[in-house]
Amino acid sequence: MKSAHLDALLEAQKTKQPIVLVTHIKSGAQAVVTDNATAGALKLTPALRSMIDKARAQDRSMTVEAEGERYFLQVQIPPRRLIVVGAVHIAQSLVPMAAIAGYAVIVVDPRGAFATDARFPGVTLSTDWPDDALNALDPDRRTAVVTLTHDPKLDDPALSVALRSDAFYIGALGSKRTHARRLDRLREAGFTDKDFARIHGPIGLNIGAVSPAEISLSILGQITQVLHTPAAEKAA
Repeated sequence: MKSAHLDALLEAQKTKQPIVLVTHIKSGAQAVVTDNATAGALKLTPALRSMIDKARAQDRSMTVEAEGERYFLQVQIPPRRLIVVGAVHIAQSLVPMAAIAGYAVIVVDPRGAFATDARFPGVTLSTDWPDDALNALDPDRRTAVVTLTHDPKLDDPALSVALRSDAFYIGALGSKRTHARRLDRLREAGFTDKDFARIHGPIGLNIGAVSPAEISLSILGQITQVLHTPAAEKAA
């Protein structure tokens, strides 16, 4: 590996940026691919770029073949996080499910009676106001944000920060009517329809979920779906 490529990998680790090191197996020629740039002697065809996008979406390194040539795609992805706003019953089901799925989970709720170690054993808790908490946590491309309180005083500040961040998933609990009122409030705060397209509301996959555990399952399913959808499909 060339020193420039190693430097790029180390910088990606430092800035929590997804990166793929592409190696042409026969020649050893390499390229480094990030969200915003490509560097290296190896030329990337559209077919190869599509496979790189797929490898990133699947969170795994792999050997691929494009146009008769074989390449190794070394994927380096920052850890995944889930920020849950609202230490409510659904959160008590969602948090352990998300942890099993590989997320570092943070529960945010300024209501001390809800955000307790007894209710969320072994979980990172924040009793800061949601916008302060999210600003400190700085959601990135590997962060999902879920609001569950049904209280505009708590959910709206969190959503405002999330919409200004690079969070890959933003979801908000509530009925269609509740969500419509939520968007009206966010519009008054300066957000637009383009911003609203990022919010999954009502939250979760439509699987007929009723109980807190079922709703949690639908939420984690939707987060997983978004996480593993290649960027080209999201933009379509």
